[in-house]
Amino acid sequence: MKLHVLGSAAGGGFPQWNCNCTMCHGVRNGTIQATARTQSSIAISDDGTDWALFNTSPDILQQLKAFPAIQPARSIRDTGIQSVFLLDAQIDHTTGLLMLREHNQALNLFTTAPVKEDLSTGNPLLNVIDYYCGINWTEVQLNDQPINLPGAASVNIHPIALTSNAPPYSPRRDNPVPGDTVGVLMDDTQSNKKLFYAPGLGTMEPKVWEAMQQADVVLVDGTMWTDDEMINAGASKKTAASMGHLAQSGPGGMIEWLDKLPATTRKVLIHINNTNPILNEAGPERALLAEHGIEVAEDGMMINLENNA
Repeated sequence: MKLHVLGSAAGGGFPQWNCNCTMCHGVRNGTIQATARTQSSIAISDDGTDWALFNTSPDILQQLKAFPAIQPARSIRDTGIQSVFLLDAQIDHTTGLLMLREHNQALNLFTTAPVKEDLSTGNPLLNVIDYYCGINWTEVQLNDQPINLPGAASVNIHPIALTSNAPPYSPRRDNPVPGDTVGVLMDDTQSNKKLFYAPGLGTMEPKVWEAMQQADVVLVDGTMWTDDEMINAGASKKTAASMGHLAQSGPGGMIEWLDKLPATTRKVLIHINNTNPILNEAGPERALLAEHGIEVAEDGMMINLENNA
């Protein structure tokens, strides 16, 4: 299985268009060593020609232009995108669907029932897409049965309910139900390797931890360094926890959990918020991650599960 990181930032990207926090100001002006990022999404493939997407960010057109392999050009209108799996209904993970409206056949879409509800009512993206190209929807069940996605048929996808939060336009905001946010354990039958992916993870629960321990690679929530990061930056009054994200530092943080994994596990953070100091490649927070053997995802990163490279 090949995995390509289309985008690695949290909502708004990095730098965020209207933000002048230390990180955004620094990358714009070259006063910190940092790399710009688009909003998070990944693609996986069996053969490097056909692909399955996990989430579709508002930056998807830019991401696809930067990834020529996903345009195999087999006909006048073509794409390597064979399916889309939405892990939640958040606006930064779903708005890119609108950019796929020129698809010349019904879009193979995989979501849980709560995600479909939110994208048909509070933010009715699916109604719009259905008008243009049509949607071939498959409900993602949380019943321990694996799913196979067009574009990555040799990968068994095991959805896992996560404790996070529903979008602001959901009637379940601050009262989420199982299926509002999921992570996935990907079992590659070609390499017999596993990868766990969860860009939005608010609480470490037994089933999640079990999946992470099984994985050869974990690609997990790296949104914020501290729970009160955005408050201290003057960017928001919200904590990381209130938005459904587990901070990296401090007791019970993501670093502490990742340290418990086997030494052979590759550990990568994704969905990095624009205020997060780990974006400064020369900063102390980034150095601390390196000491713990933790990587920070960048747009364009490729992971080949066969050789874990």
